[in-house]
Amino acid sequence: MFDDVREAFRDLLRRTPPSGDARRSVVAQMRETLVQARMGLDDLRKGVVETRARLTREQSELETVRRRKQLAASINDAQTVAIAERYEKQHAERAALLERKLETQEAELAMVEREVSEMNTEFKLAAAGATPGVSAGTGRSGESPAGAAAGGADDVLDDQAGLNAEIDGLERARRRADAESAADEKLAALKRRMGK
Repeated sequence: MFDDVREAFRDLLRRTPPSGDARRSVVAQMRETLVQARMGLDDLRKGVVETRARLTREQSELETVRRRKQLAASINDAQTVAIAERYEKQHAERAALLERKLETQEAELAMVEREVSEMNTEFKLAAAGATPGVSAGTGRSGESPAGAAAGGADDVLDDQAGLNAEIDGLERARRRADAESAADEKLAALKRRMGK
């Protein structure tokens, strides 16, 4: 999903006209794309949190199984030891898989955070009227062109607070729509059970 958003943003960068209404339209589209990118970033963060929680639960289960195996071994209960070994292997495999998944998700999150930061810089450049797509390299006194233009973009993107508010509003609207949809589904299920 994020790849599509990133590609859409890059396409907008390529077609940013020098000035006029067309430029304002492209900048508005860039803003919308940046909002989508940030929402995608929030989803990635939630995925990392969920995987971390699953890994913690799995590690806890693994410790419990190992304790039970030790207790069974101390009383010479071979059948319980055999069962515990089977479960120990399953939990160890799941924990190892979740560790790899978490590592991958954290790497992806770090990469996407950098890309969203770059997109934000390019958006600031475009909003300030500068030429986007030149954030690589350096300008005067070691300052990047993005940093130099971002100073002029501060007025335009003190609007950053507006962007964050817009993202928060969209997130709240999405959560509200999800909650309403879930409530409607529960109500329909309840009506079916009651025969109405």
